[in-house]
Amino acid sequence: MIAVSVQNLVKEYPRPDGTTLRAVDDISFSVEQGRIFGLLGPNGAGKSTTIKVLTTLLPPTAGTVLVNGFDAVAQPLQVRNSLCVVLQENAVEMFLTVRHNFLTFGRFHGLSSAAIERRMGRAVELFGLHEVLHQKPIDLSGGVKRRVQVAKMFLVDKPVVILDEATTGMDTFNKRATVNAIREEARSGRTIILTTHMLEEAEELCDSIAIINHGRIVAGGTMDDVKKMGLQMFYLTLKFNEIGKELQELVQKFAPVKLDIVDNEVNVTVREHHTALDILSLARSTGALKHFEITTASLEDVFVELIDRKRAAEGR
Repeated sequence: MIAVSVQNLVKEYPRPDGTTLRAVDDISFSVEQGRIFGLLGPNGAGKSTTIKVLTTLLPPTAGTVLVNGFDAVAQPLQVRNSLCVVLQENAVEMFLTVRHNFLTFGRFHGLSSAAIERRMGRAVELFGLHEVLHQKPIDLSGGVKRRVQVAKMFLVDKPVVILDEATTGMDTFNKRATVNAIREEARSGRTIILTTHMLEEAEELCDSIAIINHGRIVAGGTMDDVKKMGLQMFYLTLKFNEIGKELQELVQKFAPVKLDIVDNEVNVTVREHHTALDILSLARSTGALKHFEITTASLEDVFVELIDRKRAAEGR
């Protein structure tokens, strides 16, 4: 079942000179129920505008948006009733305790006291908030405040959750608790749409992604699909007992994308798998090789490569 469907979405803003700015330019994607979808892109790419259309805060210029089967233009109230949204700005009551934040939020959404208590217990457990339950957010760190805000969304049983930079400002511990909670919610059947600048987080969490730049989707699909979009890049880390000058000169003949040598460690980036193996063979022939690793491109590498390609194609 498709939980969110965006088809040929366009959003334009008028400029003072009478022209228009096309912030979102004919993008399409869909998200199946119970899946985690990542919307990635640099600042100004069109992510926030897309989220505002999805949440009915902005009307589209063209195209259709369906959330839980409801049309964002024709049925905005039903769409809003299907969503929980965490925007980038913190939205917690600073002078209420964390517990009273949950109670107030639940009552706003029409939950009974018994339902709030039951769901609050689960949210507190998922997000590891037991120790701060009776503290006020004004006394908490930015990362814990953010965790409270995200946890509030999971207090309310909505089928689609939109998380805009959900882990911003969190330390490693807070981030890990939040990532685990998001996974747990997806396993329970909720659909998660995640925007993030943290590419490692997207790679770890998302079932599928779309990379957006200048309002257009430049790559989309599963993580493997995106990584295979014409990008071949391999990384070698070679550690030696000692490195001779001739080794550096020999590696340079393979025309690596990047070559870094620090002390007795060589880091090489190449585009072809056979080139990586040839360099490894050369390194082993020196008799001084202690350790090696070969890895493939990460999502961050793909992201940077695709954005750079797009800019080059557009002459930017």
